[in-house]
Amino acid sequence: MPELLSFDQIIHTSLVMRNLISLARKVAPTEAVILITGESGTGKELFARAIHSESRRSGGPFVAINCAAMPDSLLEAELFGHEKGSFTGAVASRKGRFEQADHGTLFLDEIGDMSLQAQAKILRALQERCIQRVGGNTLIPVDIRVLCATNRKLAEEVNRGAFRQDLYFRLNEVNIEIPSLREREDDLDPLIRHFIAYYNTKYGKAVRSISPAAFEILRRHPWPGNIRELEHLIHHAVLMTEGDTIWVEHLPNAALTQSYFLRPRDGDEEEDPGSVMIPLDDMEAKHIRRVLNHVGWNKTRAANILKVSRPTLDRKIDKYLLKRE
Repeated sequence: MPELLSFDQIIHTSLVMRNLISLARKVAPTEAVILITGESGTGKELFARAIHSESRRSGGPFVAINCAAMPDSLLEAELFGHEKGSFTGAVASRKGRFEQADHGTLFLDEIGDMSLQAQAKILRALQERCIQRVGGNTLIPVDIRVLCATNRKLAEEVNRGAFRQDLYFRLNEVNIEIPSLREREDDLDPLIRHFIAYYNTKYGKAVRSISPAAFEILRRHPWPGNIRELEHLIHHAVLMTEGDTIWVEHLPNAALTQSYFLRPRDGDEEEDPGSVMIPLDDMEAKHIRRVLNHVGWNKTRAANILKVSRPTLDRKIDKYLLKRE
């Protein structure tokens, strides 16, 4: 059985996430079917596991299946099991995910990618609370709580005939919509610190901070892959960092810097992208020079503002040939 995950382990400081976790905690002890929606990489399965952990079924199994990862011909047997000899290769009877989750929680991930045929069989199992194995004739009762997740907008899928309306109503007793990382900017800093600490431990590193210029790049990045993308990026940066600070050059690719210029700060005027596309080193040099000028070239104060060591600052000054004006 996988390790239980509590809501306290979900990294957040933003109000939107506090409110969402409060809602999830209210419905976790119930038997309500919960539809968890949100973009890929936002942490839908983490929420599902936390809901299971705080439910009355926490002592039972948590069984997850990615409904988009296999074709219908395999999905039915995976969900409902099969009897010996029901198809080529079925050398023994096998329980499906519904039976494996008995007295626990079944998590149907990416349910919006299922075919209409598969949706009909899921609906029947939920309504009758029993299943029939492939190649079998016996109805097998199952006592499960169902949680679902999708990155699709199911109401729109219903309108265009790609998702059954009756199943949508059955699954959407409670909807928990997880915001994208773009919508929870307050969580960026604690998430970065969390991933730095994790990969420090994994690789024996001693990274303590991220430079303001590098952080600003991350703050303005659109994060299409959300938290999963952030984790991969910090993983790369920690591996590339030899000192105690993640600098701009440690970020994984130059394309990331486009977000620094193309996404203005709140209240900033839009800039012409063609006029601000400069190399990474130029951007970092300008930021360090700006801080040094602000403190009258007091290197100790500048290092404190930049959250780097004095030797690191000296190295950067030498690298960029910075001189007091």
